Amino acid sequence: MNHPTKSGTPPSVEGIVSRPSPFSVEQTLERLQEAIHSHNLTLFAHIDHSGEARRVGLTMQETHVLIFGNPKGGTPLMIASPLLALDLPLKVLVWQRADEQVWVSTNSVAYLRDRYAIPQELVGNLAVSDAVIEQALKS
Repeated sequence: MNHPTKSGTPPSVEGIVSRPSPFSVEQTLERLQEAIHSHNLTLFAHIDHSGEARRVGLTMQETHVLIFGNPKGGTPLMIASPLLALDLPLKVLVWQRADEQVWVSTNSVAYLRDRYAIPQELVGNLAVSDAVIEQALKS
């Protein structure tokens, strides 16, 4: 990964949006899970990369991925663009830098829309990830 910018923000990576969380990693994960459920989405998996690293004797910053979605929203997207299945279900990364700042990162809706030529009438199906993150990060 690129080094953070001098302002303390994460590196800029095409197609990735990162937002600071005012909460701990644990609180951020809990709030995201609550937001996922409140939007009638299914949490398919929680991958604890840092926990797995510890399990094999390695150390890394707290890093978790939540994988979520809804077949009613995702299926029409994959019908319109089958390759989008490589990026679905939706994913959100919760990670903590050495300076203790917690970040929430995800694919940008615009990036996925453009990458897979998603019809405008289906873009809202992708935008649910932004709504979930915004709800979770409200103080």
